[in-house]
Amino acid sequence: QVQLVESGGGLVQAGDSLRLSCAASGRTLSQYVMGWFRQAPGKEREFVAGISWSGWSGGHTTYADSVKGRFTISRDNAKNTVYLQMNSLKPEDTAVYYCAVDKALLRKVPVTTNSEYIDWGQGTQVTVSS
Repeated sequence: QVQLVESGGGLVQAGDSLRLSCAASGRTLSQYVMGWFRQAPGKEREFVAGISWSGWSGGHTTYADSVKGRFTISRDNAKNTVYLQMNSLKPEDTAVYYCAVDKALLRKVPVTTNSEYIDWGQGTQVTVSS
């Protein structure tokens, strides 16, 4: 089905910013919720941010409390790409970041459970040093 490729990760210092990209191919994703998840070593994969289909309202976004106010998810449907702008990075943000496609079409509000996402990218490493 769809192929997702994350990019933009790297090694940064606390307080720095990164912009992650998730480029999709094989299917147009404008009608699907897209989500960003992360997984730190020894930890469960957790929801970071999600954005709904770009309908009349332009989409609805949802964020984990730990990143609210620092991270911003957006999408460019013309490029079939989803972004995660990460500002004021903290060491606890260190993880492999994955983008994923919701299994449901035209969902109005992003879901936060990873079992609801059916297609996943390979991930990009984000390391934040102190």
